Amino acid sequence: MGDIETKDVKTHYRTCNICEAMCGIEIKYRDKQVLSIKGDKQDPFSKGHMCPKALALQDFYEDKDRIKTPLKRTEKGWKEISWQSAFDEIATKFKTIQHAYGKNAVGVYLGNPNAHNLGNALFLKPFMKALGSLNRFSSASTDQMPHHVASNYMFGNGMLIPIPDIDRTDFMLIIGGNPVVSNGSMMTAPGVVHRIKAIQKRGGKVVVVDPRRTKTAKIANQHLFIRPEKDALLLMAMIHCIFEQNAVNLRHLVNVVDNITQLETLVKEYSPEAVTAHVGIPASDIRQLAADMSNAQSAVCYSRMGASTQSFGGLCQWLTNVLNIITGNFDREGGAMFPLPAFNLLRGNTKGHPTNFGKYTSRVNQLPFFNGEFPVATLADEIQTPGEGQIKAMITIAGNPVLSTPAGHQLADAFDQLEFMVSVDIYLNETTKHADIILPATSGLENSHYDIFFNSFSVRNTAKYSTALFEPEQNQKADWQIINELAARLTDTPVSKYTPEMVLDMELKSGPYGEQGMSLKMLMDNPHGLDLGPLKTNLINRLLTPNGEINLIPDLYVNDLPRLKASLELAPKSSQFPFELIGRRLAKSHNTWTQNSQRLVKGKNPCTLEIHPEDAASIGIINGQKVTVSSEVGEVTLDAIITDDVLQGVVSMPQGWGHNQADTKMAVAATQPGVSINDLTLANRVDALTGNAALNGTPVAIYAA
Repeated sequence: MGDIETKDVKTHYRTCNICEAMCGIEIKYRDKQVLSIKGDKQDPFSKGHMCPKALALQDFYEDKDRIKTPLKRTEKGWKEISWQSAFDEIATKFKTIQHAYGKNAVGVYLGNPNAHNLGNALFLKPFMKALGSLNRFSSASTDQMPHHVASNYMFGNGMLIPIPDIDRTDFMLIIGGNPVVSNGSMMTAPGVVHRIKAIQKRGGKVVVVDPRRTKTAKIANQHLFIRPEKDALLLMAMIHCIFEQNAVNLRHLVNVVDNITQLETLVKEYSPEAVTAHVGIPASDIRQLAADMSNAQSAVCYSRMGASTQSFGGLCQWLTNVLNIITGNFDREGGAMFPLPAFNLLRGNTKGHPTNFGKYTSRVNQLPFFNGEFPVATLADEIQTPGEGQIKAMITIAGNPVLSTPAGHQLADAFDQLEFMVSVDIYLNETTKHADIILPATSGLENSHYDIFFNSFSVRNTAKYSTALFEPEQNQKADWQIINELAARLTDTPVSKYTPEMVLDMELKSGPYGEQGMSLKMLMDNPHGLDLGPLKTNLINRLLTPNGEINLIPDLYVNDLPRLKASLELAPKSSQFPFELIGRRLAKSHNTWTQNSQRLVKGKNPCTLEIHPEDAASIGIINGQKVTVSSEVGEVTLDAIITDDVLQGVVSMPQGWGHNQADTKMAVAATQPGVSINDLTLANRVDALTGNAALNGTPVAIYAA
């Protein structure tokens, strides 16, 4: 929609909170009607960039399918009930179940939107304390836990995450990432296309290593196909080359890094020649990658989804850090750096605080506890396996794990076995349809926002607060109000009087820019946001390891190397499941929660299976033909797209679809339902080190439908 010049039209500036790019947007509105949404050119971070997903904010707000009143399941169907009745029943049922079976009998699942919600980011921790259960699960263990574990062991805290300084680097190696579509993932960077082209314009080089020729690969200087789940072997070989070339350079970190000699010993047998047949990349190209990393004025290796959601995800993220460190590209301009956000998540953390990684293990599969949660891959088993500690009740908050976690159909069956289930969500979807009570929260435009988490992953230090655009209707509650009320009921204490704004203001004033006057008022006076400057060298003073040094080779990873070495034995391809399935990201969707937006799902069917021409010919299928994809746990049918954008032997389909189930109420999503990739993935395929789901590389068979 073009510019609207009417005297009663108002303008609202905010940060889009659908994905982690933190794009600034400008909304024109009249009364309670949104007239247009476009990029905010005055936002100092996104500078007018906005991806299509931001338009869905209007759709969420106006959606006729959106739930606005608590619902209770009855024998005659869903019935609207009061908030008072809902809270009373939930508190009574949770208390009764915990009294009978123990505190851990109530489990919690937190979906991705919680990370984009100011109130939930601040109040979920006290809610979990009130609940008293260790059985928390979240979307983090489907995609990013390896990053946090690496930072925990190497730098002393799981939130001390190194971020590519993309705006100043001369060489960028992207392994298993597609930031042109994601706008960065664990690298908040709106407008990645422009940032990559800027690298090239200043004479730099971008290389993508991926089993699929992604949109990022298509604008890069070079793309190298790699076999799924072989990224750790590639990284070991590159590190081997750095030693072989006598190119180790620690720069200013020389006094806080040790064990270099031990590292050289560990990588000795992983020469490019030893791994080339496994990774599918010529030894000469591997050596060139290592040379490019060490010879560039500045360089950074960025490994993301493909390197995390696999059987060696933990090793991949550790080795990525190691490669950046030993090439002199860590905590340095143009390398991997550490943001210093105005809301400092590390405030109050002390050196040498004992890690809770593995302090507990899951009851059934013995997967490690970390960051206050167990890996979600074990959730269905924790519900379905009888015995002491069995989960008997659940609350899901802003999540749809039936579609977004491995073997989702198994989880759906597990939810049906619960004694009681609650969902906090605005939709009756594939997960919430299993609940006994659904509590609807306000939508994005009715909430204020400050991005607590993703400023910690940002490629530039900025700060921005967004007021709510619209007041919620009288009967509506924000997520944080819902969980605060539940916490009070569970502990028989008064509801907390704190608001998100009160906590935010205190943290801003106590943060690294507090002495410069940083406060909520300052941000409200600057609705486009504040530019706090580029990333700066700061790691040495922020290290939280017991000795204040980088732990280059934690025992956790050394102990996992025999598993990697065993993968050097060439295993014969499965005759039953000869293909390897990988996921892919779409620019107009974000997990499962954007699919009820007409403007995001309209057009041709995006949920297709990409397959290499030679593979298609070998099984006798043609472009556009329906094919069935089967794995050990299920099968789906979808259209085949024949393309050489995928490596031979690899097939790809997007995640976040499968809105074809009965008893849901998402009318728009049902017009373009797709199928769920997680009807094929296996819950028992995890990274043995971190417990993160191993979604990529799932063995599958393909045949004509």
